[in-house]
Amino acid sequence: MTTTAQARRIFANHQSMLRTSEAIRLGIHPRTFYSLRDKGEIESVGRGLYRLTSAKPLGNPDWAVIAAKTPRATICLISALSYHRLTTQVPHAIDIALPSHSRVPKLDYPPIRVFWFSEPAFSSGVEVVTTDGVKVRIYSPEKTIVDCFKYRNKIGLDVVIEALKSYRERTGKSDIKMLLKYAGIERVQRIMRPYLESLL
Repeated sequence: MTTTAQARRIFANHQSMLRTSEAIRLGIHPRTFYSLRDKGEIESVGRGLYRLTSAKPLGNPDWAVIAAKTPRATICLISALSYHRLTTQVPHAIDIALPSHSRVPKLDYPPIRVFWFSEPAFSSGVEVVTTDGVKVRIYSPEKTIVDCFKYRNKIGLDVVIEALKSYRERTGKSDIKMLLKYAGIERVQRIMRPYLESLL
């Protein structure tokens, strides 16, 4: 049976955070795992997800939990706009994209809003950022703006126009080719073109 010290080391080698099933697969005996939990050495940060209590506080715990529980989830729409500093909106839930027909992740926290993307829209424009030692998928600024045009009826056209203006002002330039490339993938070129022409 794994010792408590070995179990702590296994956690530490995985950014101090593991799903219960992963911990057991990595060799932590269930009795040792639950002993750590009962002693308060690991704490629940989501359904079936535990973290060493001695680890330094998470800078972005919501994203870390989502990435750990659902590695294919990609931060999108309002949440991605906020990350790229393209909106004044304060997200009340984390917007994530999943491949079509995927199951909704079982998360007690944080609150999420799920959008299903078909290919090639799901895989296009993905960047990977590291937060709290966890790799998180997020759409690029250009892909995010195009996604917002596609979902303008759900997030509001005013939010989309603000993002487009912020993109232009913040970057001092605009990658029209990249915007149009993603617009082609999402089939929103006709909708976007007048806004691109007037604002960019």
